[in-house]
Amino acid sequence: MSLSDYLIIPEWPAPENVRALQTTRQGGVSVAPYPSLNLGSHVGDAPLSVARNRMLLNSLLPSEPVWLEQVHGTVVADADRAGCRTVADACIARRGVCVVMTADCLPVLLCDRQGSVVGAAHAGWRGLAAGVIEATVQAMGVLPQNLMAWLGPAIGPQAFEVGEEVRAAFVETDPEAAVAFMPGRSGKYLADIYRLARLRLNALGITQIYGGEYCTYGEPDRFFSYRRDGITGRQATFIWLDNGE
Repeated sequence: MSLSDYLIIPEWPAPENVRALQTTRQGGVSVAPYPSLNLGSHVGDAPLSVARNRMLLNSLLPSEPVWLEQVHGTVVADADRAGCRTVADACIARRGVCVVMTADCLPVLLCDRQGSVVGAAHAGWRGLAAGVIEATVQAMGVLPQNLMAWLGPAIGPQAFEVGEEVRAAFVETDPEAAVAFMPGRSGKYLADIYRLARLRLNALGITQIYGGEYCTYGEPDRFFSYRRDGITGRQATFIWLDNGE
């Protein structure tokens, strides 16, 4: 099987010139505890293995993506102008390739209905609560009502156990967010990060939302999961515009 056989192509009604793909943990060269398509250079994997894994994707991309140094914040980079070491948790592009890496956090892809701009956000609970989606939408510079979103693989609501401080971070600013938290064990909650993202997108006026059916924690053969494994690799979510250049 080739690498393409392991990739996920988002199913959403994006314009024809919008291209996107989601990697899984399969199809690469890394060895345990990172098998096999680890794309994260910061997790302890052999640098040559990470470089080879990234090279495997080169034939599927129009140009080298902007690999972000993600810090669970809200900074948005411009992939058309960013350097090779950009500290940010989201990016937008009209010519370049956006990518975010995850291993339980939620990757959010965005595009407008005209196919003029795309964006990608790394939305862990901290970034989501702090407004990384809102910051990405603002940076795209189009009316939110003209945008659509695809939610990539993240930890599912049956596995994402959090404390009261996480619930409070959302509910204090949006009481409606309480519907995304179910009581768990010993004063903990089970959080639905997909639902939290949908609430944020809806509040912006974005109603075309797709994806959100995966659980990285519950699919060990397919996805990396930090919550499940601790030491693990990273999958990646890419988006760009094919403008025929």
